[in-house]
Amino acid sequence: MTKVALVTGGSRGIGAAACRLLARDGWDVAVNYRADAPAAEAVVADVIAAGRRAIAIQGDVGDEADVIRMFETAERALGPVTGLVNSAGVIGPKGRVDALTVEAVEALIRTNVIGSILTCREAVKRMSTRHGGQGGTIVNVSSGSAYIGNPGTGVLYAISKGAVNSLHIGLSQEVGGEGIRVNAVSPGMTATDMVTQEAIQRSMSAIPMGRVGEPAEIAEAIAWLMSDRASYVAGANIRVAGGRP
Repeated sequence: MTKVALVTGGSRGIGAAACRLLARDGWDVAVNYRADAPAAEAVVADVIAAGRRAIAIQGDVGDEADVIRMFETAERALGPVTGLVNSAGVIGPKGRVDALTVEAVEALIRTNVIGSILTCREAVKRMSTRHGGQGGTIVNVSSGSAYIGNPGTGVLYAISKGAVNSLHIGLSQEVGGEGIRVNAVSPGMTATDMVTQEAIQRSMSAIPMGRVGEPAEIAEAIAWLMSDRASYVAGANIRVAGGRP
């Protein structure tokens, strides 16, 4: 069976690194992006250079019609989707809970939570043996923020990742008998365009290894969970954070 992965947020950071490592491991890849088409096309070029097929698909994971179109486009170009990496996400506003606006809350939840639910829903409809599929695997990119809490700087983001954790715990049990493995990866501080130098400096003393992670280091955990080497792993949440709890 041809392995076809849809990677949301695949044009940058951890998502882009995951696309490249999945290609290394024999996956054809649909690279989802929201706004940066050149970056997505660069990732597509890397996947093709690795000997696999790839396409870039624009779409907002928080928009139901876009999510459905993403899966349909991937299927037409590459074949049935058998893997999903949910890497799309936003940090949201910095500051305390008592400074949040409803608009800010809704915008972040739409991408980080509703987006993950919609993409998982569409993946299950296609992969589950209950729906005539042949199985597959889903990896949701969460964050250690879910239990650190990010007081004073990003409680809203932490809340959204807590929801992602609940999604993978429940969904993994819901579809584990239908040929689908659902897992999560919780990165620590990682050198991406979502993280400021100020944030890195604030967190450095809490990281036992004394450095931030690289996107490829997080993506290695994703690639393993997506592979047959993790064939008995479901409902797991791997913390990749340089020793930080």
